[in-house]
Parts: sequence; C-alpha cells; structure tokens
Amino acid sequence: MNTCPVPLSEHKTIQMAHGGGGRLMRQLIDQIFVAGFDNEILDEQSDSAVLDLTSDRLAFTTDSYVVQPLFFPGADIGKLAVCGTANDLAMAGARPVYLSAGFILEEGLSVALLSDVVRSMRQQADTAGIRIVTGDTKVVDRGKGDGIFINTSGIGVMSSQTKPGPSAIREGDAILLSGDLGRHGIAVMTQRDGLTFESPVESDCDHLWPVVHALQEHGVTLRCLRDLTRGGLASALVEVAESARLRLHVSARAIPVRDDVRGACELLGLDPYYVANEGRMIVIVPQAEAEQALICMREQTISAQATCIGRIDGDGDGRVTIESEIGVKRILDMLSGEQLPRIC
Repeated sequence: MNTCPVPLSEHKTIQMAHGGGGRLMRQLIDQIFVAGFDNEILDEQSDSAVLDLTSDRLAFTTDSYVVQPLFFPGADIGKLAVCGTANDLAMAGARPVYLSAGFILEEGLSVALLSDVVRSMRQQADTAGIRIVTGDTKVVDRGKGDGIFINTSGIGVMSSQTKPGPSAIREGDAILLSGDLGRHGIAVMTQRDGLTFESPVESDCDHLWPVVHALQEHGVTLRCLRDLTRGGLASALVEVAESARLRLHVSARAIPVRDDVRGACELLGLDPYYVANEGRMIVIVPQAEAEQALICMREQTISAQATCIGRIDGDGDGRVTIESEIGVKRILDMLSGEQLPRIC
C-alpha cells in the first residue's frame, strides 16, 4: 500500500482529524506553517525556540486577532497579526525581532485561504525584519471558530535606556499624530457589511518601527508613544492623560480625516476619533523638538502626513479637551461600549 503523504493542497478544507497528533496534522504543520515561515530557528521544530539575543533589555508582548472578514481592503488577519504585535513592541521603543504564532482553525476552513493568510504573514514579517520562530495549531468544531483566530507574541530589543511612557510627559509637550484617522475600521466595516463607495477605503495597517527608529536616530526625546488601535485616537489620548494625571488639549482642525472616511462615518453613525487604526500613533515630545520630530516623521512614507494636534496643558484630573473647527471646546472621553466590534 502506498503510504506517501498526500499533498495537503488536495484537501480542500481543514477537518477535525487535524486536531490530533497524527499524520494529517503533521502535514498541515509541515506544508503550510513550516514551509510558509521557513527559517533556521523554526526548522529545528523543537517545543521551544532557542533565541540568540545580544541585549539584556527586551520588550515582550502578546495579542490575539479575531477580525471579520478575514480579508479586507489593504490588509488581512495575517498582516494584522504581524503589524499589531510589532507595533506594540515599537511603542515601547523596542525593535521587533521575533514572533510566535498560534492558530485556532475552524473545521471546514479552506486550506487555500489558510495558505494565503500564512503567505501574508510571511511577507509582512520579511518586510519588517521579523522572524516567526515558534507556534501552535488547534482545530475546533465547525461553527465555533469563525474561520481563524491568531495569537502572536513578540520579543523586541530595546534600543534606548529609557522606555517611553505617560510618566515621562511634561507640561507644554507637543502631541504629534502620524497620519489620517479611521481607515482601518472603515475598511473592515464596509467590507463586512457589503457597503460600496466610489473608491474602496483601504486599511492603514502597517508596522511603525521605522518611524520610531528614525526619531531615535535623529535624537528626538520620545516622551510617550501610543498606537491608535481599538478605541482610536480618543481612547489613546484619554488613557495617556489618566495615566499621567495631566490635562491634554487637541484641535479638531489639526486632525486629518479623509473625506471618504468622514463620509462613511457619518453614514454609519460613527465618530472618526474613536474608529480603530492599525498603522497610526501619537508621539509626545518636548515642544522645542516638535518641528524636528515632524520633519523626521514626514520622511517616512507611513507618517508622511504627520502633524501637531495639541499639547500637554498641565496638572489635572486626566481629562482631554478638544476644540472643534468652529472654536467650541468639549471633553473627549472614552466610549462606554465598543463602537466598532471585531476589527482587530
């Protein structure tokens, strides 16, 4: 009897038989994940990856991704998983180096679709200079997994002795925004609900380490960095203000929102300040260094629209105020619930 393994490409969907430790699971791992993420550390196929790190100061983070739909304009769950975890490391001032990848797969998932996700992850990891060195795969019953869930953990090397954070910000510091708001959330929402516009809004999903690294290389004092994921700009500002126990003030006139995104938000009843982004961040720097920081940021494609949107007003109760385009001030607070679920 011929016992040669059948190429997995002939199996059109993931089956529960892959959930055990047998031949089919071995094929799934070898033909999809090991082949897709190929590197010398992963090739050892040990229960743990042994890493060669030259720094004694590391950053470590983990996150899970459950977005629907799995593919949307400008990105997909695979690219999102790499960028999201890499960006969390970058916000600590760390260069992303290694990732793990854990996959929860729903029975019936197309193997071709899984291959596309893995290919996207590999492409983004290569672009960001990251290696995916260990992982895990589980299969759950049909109807209990929503296609794919991905967990990624990341290790980054600290490139500075100081870690940016709310405790470092001071009265008078400038608040810089790296680009326009809301494209990721709107890209996911419109694709999920089948909404169409003259031109599709593409997600801003991208990795932010090149911007952080450029600022460090130019000697900019990075008081605080925060990426604008769930809860968007508003939630990030409030989190920083509450942690630092300082007042923050921003101007709506200075915050870039594309017309198509603004129009989609109005149609859907959303506020662009709360819509998720996956390639945007705020950078808080001393006022005297703001112009230098903006010049540096604008040299990077992803932050070419960087602008100063506000300042740190001083001691207070952690409130954020925003001045509208007609000069009216109001409190910018967190939402009591989730405005746009399942976007990351």
